[in-house]
Amino acid sequence: MAWFRKDRSKKRPSRNKLEIPPDAWDKCASCGHVDLRERFERTLEVCPECGYHQGISADAYVNVFLDEGSFTELFTNLHSVNPLNFDGYADRLARANRKNNGRDAVLTGFGKLDGLEVNLGVMEFTFMGGSMGSVVGEKIARLGQRSLDEGVPLILVSRSGGARMQEGVLSLMQLAKTSVVISRISRAGIPYISVLTNPTTGGVSASFAMQGDVHIAEPGAVVGFAGPRVIKQTIGQDLPDGFQTAEFLLEHGMIDIVVPRSGLRDVTGRLIRMMLGQ
Repeated sequence: MAWFRKDRSKKRPSRNKLEIPPDAWDKCASCGHVDLRERFERTLEVCPECGYHQGISADAYVNVFLDEGSFTELFTNLHSVNPLNFDGYADRLARANRKNNGRDAVLTGFGKLDGLEVNLGVMEFTFMGGSMGSVVGEKIARLGQRSLDEGVPLILVSRSGGARMQEGVLSLMQLAKTSVVISRISRAGIPYISVLTNPTTGGVSASFAMQGDVHIAEPGAVVGFAGPRVIKQTIGQDLPDGFQTAEFLLEHGMIDIVVPRSGLRDVTGRLIRMMLGQ
C-alpha cells in the first residue's frame, strides 16, 4: 500500500537557478531595443537594431583608432582650476576629476594607426559635457604643436557641448588658440583629420572641429553651433527636420563623409596615407 502514500519529503530542483547580473542587458537610447550588454560591446556601442551610435569614452575611441598597446598619453600634469572664482565650479571640477581619474575633458597623446605614427586627441563628454576650458584648449594646442615639430598627422575626435561658461572669456580664448595652431598645421602641409561625433556644438564646432583637411562624422551625429530653438528665435523661420544631423550636413557640403564607427580606423588611415602621398 506504500504506492498510495504521498511522499512528503522535500525534493531538490533538477536545475540550478541562474542568477542574471543586473548589468547583463543594455537598452538603445534611440529605438529602445534591449539586448545583451556583450552584444553592444561587440558592435562598439552601436545599436544592432537601428544603428544608433551611442556615446563611448575617450579611452574607447583610442582603441577604435590606434594599434593595441601603442598609445602614450601626454600632458597629464594639466588640470583645470577656478580662475574666476565661479560659484560651485570648484566642487564640480572635483566631482568630474573623481569620475574621470583626474583627467580633464580631453585625452591627448600619440600612437600608431596601422603602423603609422599619429597624434590623437579625444574629447571626454563625461567631464562636464566635454566643455572646452583653458586646459582643453592648452592640451589641443600643445598636441598640434607636437604635430608641427615632428611632422606627425593629427586626429581630433570631438564630442562637446561647447566652451565652458564657468571660465568665461578665458574659455572663449581657446577658440583662437586652437585655431592658430590648426592654421599653422595647414600651412605646413601636415594632415589633420577632424572626427565629429554626437554632439559637436558651440565653441568646439566654431573652432578646431570644423577646420580639418577632412571632416568625418559618425551617423546621426548632431553638429552645429547653437540649438534649434535659439536659431529659430534668431532668424524667425521654421527649420527643416534634422538640419543639424551628419547626413543633412553631408548633403549640404558641411562635412566630407559619414562613416560608421566600425569603419573609422580604416577610412582615417587610408585618408592620411593618401594625403602623405603613400
